[in-house]
Amino acid sequence: MKELRDKFHKTFGERSDVRIYSAPGRVELGGNHTDHQRGSVLAASVSLDMRAAVAKNESSFLRVKSEGYPQIEIDITDLAPRESEKNTTASLVRGVADGMVRRGKAISGADMYVVSDVLRGSGLSSSAAFEVLVGTALSDMFESGFSAEEIAEIGQYAETVHFGKPSGLMDQMASSVGGIVAIDFLPEKAAIEKIECDIAEYGYDLVIIDAGADHADLTDEYASIPGEMKSVAACLDKEVLGEVDEAEFYENIADIRAKVGDRAVLRAVHFFRDSRCAAEEAACLRRGDFEGFLKLISASGDSSFKYLQNIYVAGDVENQAMAYALAVCEELLGGRGAVRIQGGGFGGTLEAFVPCEMTERFCLGIDRMIGKDMCKVLTIRAVGGVRLG
Repeated sequence: MKELRDKFHKTFGERSDVRIYSAPGRVELGGNHTDHQRGSVLAASVSLDMRAAVAKNESSFLRVKSEGYPQIEIDITDLAPRESEKNTTASLVRGVADGMVRRGKAISGADMYVVSDVLRGSGLSSSAAFEVLVGTALSDMFESGFSAEEIAEIGQYAETVHFGKPSGLMDQMASSVGGIVAIDFLPEKAAIEKIECDIAEYGYDLVIIDAGADHADLTDEYASIPGEMKSVAACLDKEVLGEVDEAEFYENIADIRAKVGDRAVLRAVHFFRDSRCAAEEAACLRRGDFEGFLKLISASGDSSFKYLQNIYVAGDVENQAMAYALAVCEELLGGRGAVRIQGGGFGGTLEAFVPCEMTERFCLGIDRMIGKDMCKVLTIRAVGGVRLG
């Protein structure tokens, strides 16, 4: 923490009231793109995080310096969304501040220096970690009293309204609440349950694999998923698929297909399967059935590949790094453990549950077949957004 404080002082000047905050990245265990349709998910915060040194200033500006990036200044007297800020970090800072003020909490100027080992484009949801970090810091600094769940909702507001990317709530909730969380988004207020599970006790490591996919702007690809799912729901006079009766969907599937096309229907098929899969994964962990959990991890990944179709961009036949990495991981696992895509897809990462005695050999195989330092062995972090000191 001393090194982070020193960086703050070098950037913003000496202060005596600097506080340190942390927010973790997350992995998705079940429910790939089900949250924005008010389905079920299972997610976990992990041992990679963003940290910030923060102190109040005597101005009306939030000044944020992320290591390696230009400093951002946001005037808190003007928090309306700006078209010119879409898809920028500045929009997230403004959006979090706006979300807090909209909930009736006053904030004033503050300075923030941010460091991170949650790499952008890694599929570990660096944007959600950043939103939760800013929200946690500002809530504590200005004694707003927001709960972890409310901070997650503020982060989602910032990403959807200010940043301009359609976002569910899973990423922010997993980062803010911490640990393994099962979430059912269908109730009026999302039902959240923390599940205690130490995967090491079952003899497995959690390994995240960077497939080396192109991390170019994929907002349109991501946006097509909720858009197409909602088009299916609209055929049955509903807003999102979580409100649709699955039996009614299949009863009318031919007519729906004629209206919205094949891919939209297949993505709806995925929603029903993977939302159910996430709930069953949580049930397995509750009763200690880790082998059953692993089978469902594989089933979730299979549904993402075949029906959700977020492994590669359609038509880009020369760039299928995610599919290639899946094939490599399955070969290295030799029928043991499980591997699946996690995160938004297209340019994200894979997660593998690897028997501990195989982990070293597995990672060496990834080095050889995908690239050096393309995998990380992580642990599940028990806490979410938090003040460290």
